[in-house]
Amino acid sequence: MPDRNEEYLLYQTLIGAWPVGEIDEAGYKVFKKRIKDYMLKALREAKGNTSWINPNTLYEDALMTFIEAIMRNAPDNQFIKDFTAFQKMISHYGMYNSLSQTLLKITAPGVPDFYQGTEIWDFSLVDPDNRRPVDYGERVKMLGELKRCESGILLSELARDLTINKDNGLIKLYLIYKALSYRRKNRGLFETGEYIPLEAIGEKANNVCAFARRSGNSIVLVVTPRFFTKLIQQPEDLFGKEVWKDSFMVIPFEEGGARYRNIFTGEITTATSHKGATGLYLSDVSTNFPVALMERVA
Repeated sequence: MPDRNEEYLLYQTLIGAWPVGEIDEAGYKVFKKRIKDYMLKALREAKGNTSWINPNTLYEDALMTFIEAIMRNAPDNQFIKDFTAFQKMISHYGMYNSLSQTLLKITAPGVPDFYQGTEIWDFSLVDPDNRRPVDYGERVKMLGELKRCESGILLSELARDLTINKDNGLIKLYLIYKALSYRRKNRGLFETGEYIPLEAIGEKANNVCAFARRSGNSIVLVVTPRFFTKLIQQPEDLFGKEVWKDSFMVIPFEEGGARYRNIFTGEITTATSHKGATGLYLSDVSTNFPVALMERVA
């Protein structure tokens, strides 16, 4: 039987790879094979109980039997019941974390790089699992649907709906589409503009990573939450005043009355004073969308 380290590795693997939403019997069979292939690769490369050069087939067969048993798709499988409940809860935090990382990648100094297929949620493991064919046709269709929705309703309503229904991955595609489009239109700002770290004050000050990019009169603020399990009580919560309380992002170079437009929601927020500093309340910045890209408009 596998040792405790390998049991833990399997558990971590399942957390990272388990798909969001329902999966049919055929899909589950494919998923189970992917897990087995990954675990075999991980064990052999760890060179503990088996290796590529000296494979221990008896040990490997025992591991496959173990995986088959705990992943048995049956109503009386208590492990699957407990695991899927836990996975469903933490997957929400993982999605929010992914959105923050994606916006940071697009807006921080440097060139943003995307692995194929990660325009929406991707639950691939390491190679060769992450070399599976990407359904680009589906992604093109999803982007077209986003653009149609964008032209038909208020951006704030679209952003809020995408956040509430984030499981389908449209929210990540929307973030990438809007942020990269803005970056392309403001190329100089991101290629040669200043990078200015921003601080926050208040009860949740440690739960945000924020900075400004500035080039001449062009300024954009990047606001990304972090440490989500300490930020929101329920993973389905949105990021309004009940979450951020009095937390305030300080903009040291700004004066009161300056206006910023959120690229994702279209909402305009006005800089104000708080405890002797000028900036924006985080609850105003992220009411309808978990991250923010704020363009100075006045």
